[in-house]
Amino acid sequence: MRLTATRDDLRIARLAAAAIALSLIDAAIPMPLPGVKPGLANIVTLVVLARHGWTAAAWVTGLRIFAGGLVLGHFLAPGFFLSLTGAVCSLLALAVAARLPTRFFGPVSWSIVAALAHIAGQLILARWWLIPHDALFLLVPVFAAAALVFGIINGLIAARLLGIDC
Repeated sequence: MRLTATRDDLRIARLAAAAIALSLIDAAIPMPLPGVKPGLANIVTLVVLARHGWTAAAWVTGLRIFAGGLVLGHFLAPGFFLSLTGAVCSLLALAVAARLPTRFFGPVSWSIVAALAHIAGQLILARWWLIPHDALFLLVPVFAAAALVFGIINGLIAARLLGIDC
């Protein structure tokens, strides 16, 4: 049996490699609160979503999550599952957001929606599995504010890379 890679396969592999590299940079940035990260790899996801569609964005994100978990040494650890849950929620939100009129919605709004969905998924999983206490939800304003700030920044970067004026 011989597998041959198509041009699409190679493109997704290159984009996933870029996302993995940004994930490694993300992991190296010290943050004041555990769980708060800039989410630099999401810039790649936004660009892929705009240029190649949701399916390609889902592949790039999935490869980034699994390879990043292996490279960073937290594959199948709680952090991996938090990341996977956040990514799935983010991708589901992007599937809806990408269908909104592009006249009013674009990379910045997509990024904000994805960041908020990501943190919501992580908090729900953390509450259900790791910290079974409702006091966890007292952190929602802090995490939502961080998601909003980083969502705007990442969306602006993605818009710039796509050549879109904001």
